[in-house]
Amino acid sequence: MPLVHHPIRQWLGRSALAVLLGSALIVSGCSGSPAETAEGEPTPQGDVTLVIGAYSVVKDAMAELLPRFQAYWQEESGQTVAFQESYEASGTQARAIVGGFEADVTLLAMEGDVEKIEQAGFITHDWREKGANGMISRSIVVLGTREGNPQGIRDWQDLTRPGVKVLYPNPKTSGGAQWDINAIYGAGLKRSEREQGQADPAYAKQFLEQVHANIESLDKSGRASMAAFEYGVGDVIVTYENELLARIAKGVPYDIVIPQDTILIENPAAVIDANVDKHGTREVAEAFVDYLYSEEAQTVLMDYGFRPANEALASAAEAQFTVPQGLFDIDYLGGWPEVRELLYSRKGVWYQVLAGL
Repeated sequence: MPLVHHPIRQWLGRSALAVLLGSALIVSGCSGSPAETAEGEPTPQGDVTLVIGAYSVVKDAMAELLPRFQAYWQEESGQTVAFQESYEASGTQARAIVGGFEADVTLLAMEGDVEKIEQAGFITHDWREKGANGMISRSIVVLGTREGNPQGIRDWQDLTRPGVKVLYPNPKTSGGAQWDINAIYGAGLKRSEREQGQADPAYAKQFLEQVHANIESLDKSGRASMAAFEYGVGDVIVTYENELLARIAKGVPYDIVIPQDTILIENPAAVIDANVDKHGTREVAEAFVDYLYSEEAQTVLMDYGFRPANEALASAAEAQFTVPQGLFDIDYLGGWPEVRELLYSRKGVWYQVLAGL
């Protein structure tokens, strides 16, 4: 497969607001001068405050989307909205919300993490009615190499070669990592279809084992994995397309290799019913999720390397993004319930690979 560089503009200089979980949570509004609480911590200034709990990959795009929504909501309602933001690995963020982090809206890497919040009783409405079946952004799993692709990486099979050092994060903590593993396993199924005439789970497991045999490190999140790669660890990183596009736009020299067979990533957003009702923020929270699916917000997400979920932008997406020949979605693997059981249960394929079984 050829190396692919996507057209993407440089982002605005506005940086995202970093907010940590638990006792380290730093709270800041996106507008106005922060006041001080009795404890000396800044507090948002606005008529209403919306708490966002998101996966780390979307942080840069949110730095532009939140001020845009502020302006929209001010015009729409006359109300000034401020934000508290937290960005973590998707699985970590979901567990934090279930554990008591009172996010009004969550943006996560995969629907299974939203379902954990739903199953814990915090989401009581049908969140899939918003956006595209609950999804507000898309991407694909790709391979990132160092400038010039010194190892000559062209497809998944090259990740099994002796001496090629591979990076992807830990699927126990990272939703992005589960997409990565799904992509590799699914590529094995696709390869077996071509060679044997039907998808062979045993072949796919062996293929995953061969790739994992070259793993250099399993980091907590996609962002941590990318930081390790940029520090000099490994030869190739398995990650979201939009993550690499973001780094390229900031001047980091990557080559992007799009495998022949890879998975379509779909990322959900949802209002957390228990928390918006407690905070009295349901109206603005629902408006925010609706806004994320709007053409304006979807265009911003495209600028940050995400493929749009809004089909009104399909033509623009076709002009900007390459569609791999063997692109498949989660349904090809049986859907998330089957994937969780097949790959990530205690006796699942992933843990068999880790244990060398």
